[in-house]
Amino acid sequence: MKAIETTATINDQGQLALDQPLELAQRRRVRVIVLISEEDEPDPDDTPNSVVMDGLRQGFHEALTGQTIPLSQMWDGIDAE
Repeated sequence: MKAIETTATINDQGQLALDQPLELAQRRRVRVIVLISEEDEPDPDDTPNSVVMDGLRQGFHEALTGQTIPLSQMWDGIDAE
């Protein structure tokens, strides 16, 4: 079985409307698991645009000014099994 994660909206009739179409080769029946955030639980997909833009600006600045590390060093200290 293959899993695909995507986002959707539940309309007034209780039906799911996917934000993006699924790229599948053929029509078929699927199983759906719906995860709904609790009222006081922030949605991880709701990062404010200003926060995202600040992160992108910082990343571009670091890349342009040479404040980078080799990819091979990024794995140092990570215990992969």
